[in-house]
Amino acid sequence: MQKRWNILKVNKSATAALQESLKVNASLCSILVNRGVDSFEKAKDYFRPSLTELHDPYLMKDMQKAVKRITSAIEANEKILVFGDYDVDGTTSVASMYQFICKIYDGSFVEFYIPHRYREGYGISKAGIDYAAENNFALIISLDCGIKSIDLIAYAKTLGIDFIVCDHHLPDDVLPDAVAILNAKQKDCHYPYKELCGCGVGFKLMTALAQYYGIDEAHYFCYLDLVATAIAADIVPMTGENRILAYFGLQQINTNPCAGIKALIQLGGIQKKLSITNVVFVIAPRINAAGRMDDAKKAVQLFIEKNTDRALELAKLLHSDNNERKETDSTITAEALALIDNNIELINRKSTVVYQEHWHKGVIGIVASRLTEKYYRPTIVLTRNGDIVAGSARSVVGYNLYEAVHACREHLLGYGGHFAAAGLSMLPENVTAFADKFEAVVAASIEAHLLVPEIVIDADISFNEINDSLYNIICQMEPFGPENMRPVFVAKNVMDTGNSKIVKELHVRFVIKQHDKTFTGIGFNLADKFSVLETKKPFDLVFTLDENEWNGETNLQLKIIDLKLSSS
Repeated sequence: MQKRWNILKVNKSATAALQESLKVNASLCSILVNRGVDSFEKAKDYFRPSLTELHDPYLMKDMQKAVKRITSAIEANEKILVFGDYDVDGTTSVASMYQFICKIYDGSFVEFYIPHRYREGYGISKAGIDYAAENNFALIISLDCGIKSIDLIAYAKTLGIDFIVCDHHLPDDVLPDAVAILNAKQKDCHYPYKELCGCGVGFKLMTALAQYYGIDEAHYFCYLDLVATAIAADIVPMTGENRILAYFGLQQINTNPCAGIKALIQLGGIQKKLSITNVVFVIAPRINAAGRMDDAKKAVQLFIEKNTDRALELAKLLHSDNNERKETDSTITAEALALIDNNIELINRKSTVVYQEHWHKGVIGIVASRLTEKYYRPTIVLTRNGDIVAGSARSVVGYNLYEAVHACREHLLGYGGHFAAAGLSMLPENVTAFADKFEAVVAASIEAHLLVPEIVIDADISFNEINDSLYNIICQMEPFGPENMRPVFVAKNVMDTGNSKIVKELHVRFVIKQHDKTFTGIGFNLADKFSVLETKKPFDLVFTLDENEWNGETNLQLKIIDLKLSSS
């Protein structure tokens, strides 16, 4: 599939000024300027994050109310239920908050609750509230959910149960009647940083409670490994407080993680220092698999377990869930691809809607993402769940999926989501009508260029500028994530040396030169681009910088993303 190359513009004057003060590579300075790092002081904060730069938690709207309600519950010996979602953000939030409250309160008055994905669904559940009522809980602290649970929180109030909501999802105009709502995205919340994940909001509440009780910061900084895991998995912007928390959390993951994370690292077979990428692709899927395939409570149990042998046993359960998840997701993806590839009408659509009654509900979101990568168009995967059809939807960059689903609401029982992803449900007899309407809506509203994947390129660079010093500075830009991605470069008028070759029929091992400098590189799944090299003509190359270890030697290599013949 051809891709659009979007080479970001360079602010020449700001880049020159930054280079003058930093004395580093001009291409890197242009990248930093584009990321808002346009002065020596900002660069200092960026390259040397500090926990002292975290904002005062009491700047967050309702923080005082939340602390007052928790402390009064403790003084009155009321039971507290820590409630969270079944994904990585939810389970890490619950594990850290539950442990912290047990430090300041008698643990026999504290429990945690994770709703079952299939029996209770996403977020606050009636079953969870009923459990709280039956067991005499007076206060529920919800993490990574609750901002939209207006009716359920009102129901809890009729049972004499108060709620403190810690959430980061976009609030509606009407808010639940909770004692306190901690969410920096509220219109009247003046907290300086708006992009915390659910675990990050919980961390701020722990910070505020620690300040109230005069507790040493070590008693909540010890959960930074869980906070960093949530930040990585929830794909929130790697800026501001998120970057500080992830930076120090990653340090903790690599030096002194909790027994649960240590066990997941062991099962993941990671021998070297972890990056955020390792957390996203090795640790997070195993945590998420618990909720996808079974019960996410065991993810929380893993994080709060202190005994290393017991933690390893729990981690093995998650590891097993993940293996089952991979097998299930692989099978369903293959079936979905066959459905599309064998149907000329589906192939030529601007959207994808596929449905099979037997598909596992826990992985249809992953399958939707895989189909979106393959065909690059708005995609919905549907399966049967009891008497109704449930679906998961994924969009392409720049297209408002939620609005498209909303336009098809006459065929739906329910739906929810945001710009890039959504969930929906309908009666089985409405599947065909919905698929046709969704295609009509997408075809009428999507701009043609949005159906071509875009590669955002940070800077134009010459091979002569690439050296160990440049790579070392790039490494100091970590942790990478949204709005602070690993720098992507383009090098123009590159030539093949004649030594490049296809590896395992899928990948390309590059040996290429520009002027008099030669680099090796690896291009995964780029075998179909090998013909560009065979022309013996100059080509342009998009890549990131990486290291290759071989026979005890470490050398810089290019990780090739795309290439095309040079236009000049």
